[in-house]
Formats: sequence, C-alpha cells, structure tokens
Amino acid sequence: MDKQRANRSILDKLIDIALPLVAVLAAFLVGAVILYLQGVSPLEAYRAMILGAFGNKNGLADTLVKSIPLMLVGLGIVIAFRGGAINIGAEGQLIVGALFTTFVGLQMGDKAPGVVGIVLGLMAGALMGAIWGAIPGLLKAYLDVNEILTTIMMNVIAIQIGYFLLRGPMIDPAELAAGTNIPHSARLVKSLDLPRFTDVAKALGFTETAKQLELEGFAAQVYGVLVEPTRLHIGFFFAVIMAILVYIFLWRTTIGYRVRAVGLNRHASRYAGISVERMLVLSMTSSGMFAGLAGAVEILGLHHRMFEPTSVSAGYGFTGIVAALFGNLHPLGVIPSSILFGGLLVGGDKMQRAMQVPQALIGAILGLVVLFVISTDYFVRKRRDRRVAAPPSDEQEAPATPATTSEAA
Repeated sequence: MDKQRANRSILDKLIDIALPLVAVLAAFLVGAVILYLQGVSPLEAYRAMILGAFGNKNGLADTLVKSIPLMLVGLGIVIAFRGGAINIGAEGQLIVGALFTTFVGLQMGDKAPGVVGIVLGLMAGALMGAIWGAIPGLLKAYLDVNEILTTIMMNVIAIQIGYFLLRGPMIDPAELAAGTNIPHSARLVKSLDLPRFTDVAKALGFTETAKQLELEGFAAQVYGVLVEPTRLHIGFFFAVIMAILVYIFLWRTTIGYRVRAVGLNRHASRYAGISVERMLVLSMTSSGMFAGLAGAVEILGLHHRMFEPTSVSAGYGFTGIVAALFGNLHPLGVIPSSILFGGLLVGGDKMQRAMQVPQALIGAILGLVVLFVISTDYFVRKRRDRRVAAPPSDEQEAPATPATTSEAA
C-alpha cells in the first residue's frame, strides 16, 4: 500500500510539472493558428524564433542576459507567493532599485574600488527594492489592505518618480549642455561595470576563439558564449547562486519554514505561535529586495546608466511572475523557466525581423503563453486540494470522529 501511495505521489508530481509544458505547447498551437491566418508559415516563424534564441552565440548570450532579471524577480515572487502574498509590484521595485543603484554609483564615481563599488551598488538596489516591497507588506499585514492594489499603485508611483528624476536632478549634464534634454543619467564609471564572461575567460587564460580551436556546431556556439565577446555578464552566476540560497532559506531554515507555513495556512500558523504579520512583511520585503537586485544588476551589468523607467524594467516584473509559476514556485525551478522565457523574448524579436510580422502579433503570442501558464496554476491547486481532501483508502481504517465515538459509547 505504501508503495502504491509513493508511486501515486510521484505521478502527481510529474503531472504538476508537465502541466506548464502542456500550457506552453497549447499557447504555441493557438499562436500557430494566428500566424497562419496572417499568411505566415507557423513552422518557419517558430524555427526563426528557436534559432534566434538558441541557434547562435549572440542569440544564446542575449537569452541568458534576459534570463537574469527574470530569475531574480522570479525568486522574489516565489518568496511572496510561498508566504501567502501576491506581489504584482516587482516592476516598480525593479525601477526604484535601478534608480537608487544609479544614484549611489554616480555619487561614488571612482572613489571606491571596483569590487567595493559593485557591492555597494547591489546593496543600494536591494535596499530600495526592499523598502518598496515592505510598504504594501505592512499595509497588508496590519491594515488588511489588498496587496494587489497597493503593489500596482506603487508601480505607477515608481515610474513617475523615475521620469521626474531623469528629467531633473539625475539628468545627464552633457544633455543639458547640448540642449537635447534626453531623459537619462550620466554613465557610471567603468570600474562599476559587472565583468563579462569574456573578461573572466581572459583572466583564466582562455584567449583562443572557437574558430582557432576548430570547434563546430552547437559546441562552438556555447564556447563562444563563455569565452568570446558578448553582452553576457557574471550577473547570471549571481542569479543562480541567489536561487540556491533562496532554496536553502525556504526549505532549510526555521524562518523559511515559518514563511511557508503562513502561506499554507495562516490560522494554523497563528495557533502554532508564528507571527503571521511579521512573516507577511518579511515575504513582501524579501520579494521587493530581489526585484531591486534585478534593477541593480541591469544597471551595473548591462545599461551602465538609468534611462526611461519602463525601458529598463522591460516588463520583467510581470514576466517574472510567469517564470516563477512555470518553475512551480520553486527557487531551483525558476532557473530553467527564466532561461526559457528569456529565449521567448529574444526569439520573438528575431521572429518579428525574419518574418516581417507586426510587433503586436509577437506580443499576442507571448501573452498567450503567459495566459496559458498562469491558468495551469489553477489546475495545479485544484489537484492539490483534491489530494488533501481525498478520503482514506478501503484498506486503511478511517479514524474515529467524535460523533462515531459518542455513538459507540
């Protein structure tokens, strides 16, 4: 009987894992119908998407670059959801994190050594994101204000603050001198740039190109990503390490256990002596911290200056929610799901250029993926609830209830 139950548990887990994959395939099938009605070959379009994201060195590097903010945002979403809160404000938290990192970087200039400056920049982004996440967390915990509404409103506030600063106090002095007034900050000093993979490879003694080593095919592309010049920076390693640390925090620490307990049942957690309010605030604060880290890494690793807030965030705050759900709200599952959705973003741009389809159509296909993946969460929860509420098997003796006990007496 125990063996049957174990097999059933494994099967249930496999089905839960497979549901998001089925959702993506279903979304692509619907997208194929839309492409066909537009007179575009779905096979050619999806081929262009896959090759654009994974078929060459630059595409693969850009896929990993886009997966970095998705991974960090997704980790924050995992903590919030596991703690029983819904964080829709990662977009704003990412923006304020990027803004504060830029501000701190501009104030430091070249006064701090590179490593110290980078660490301070990351801490600045994490701090500002945490503050932006803590505000809705406090309102939720102590005033029972719906966190969905507050986080969405905080997104709008962050965007407007960004536009105000970039058109005023933080605008690049060179733009003012030239009279162009383009709303972006000055570039941070190069010592604050996160090292790229090619820099690390050269430091380790890898200087030969794939062509010099006579590598071919996919191996040559992977080698090129690791060694040859691309936009990929060590923020990818940082995000993966953060995913491992979040897993340890949630499943191997007492505080992480309390966070998950509150997410599963607040009333039982309160009865067990857990401070539900503190865990809610901690969940939202930690979630905002990781979104702020995503903004900091985007500035230090990729853009090196702050410009239009919605361009820096690029929708990562919302796509990161889908990446977290696709990863089954597990920190380690967020790693492959973020790479997948990073590939969809890069491949979508490639498909638009190759097939000459409107940008709105690419957005519709990606939106279908988001919609279908989020929908699977409903079925996963329904299956979990049915398993919890399932009656004991015939071979098991049902526990006596107070009613049956009194009748027997």
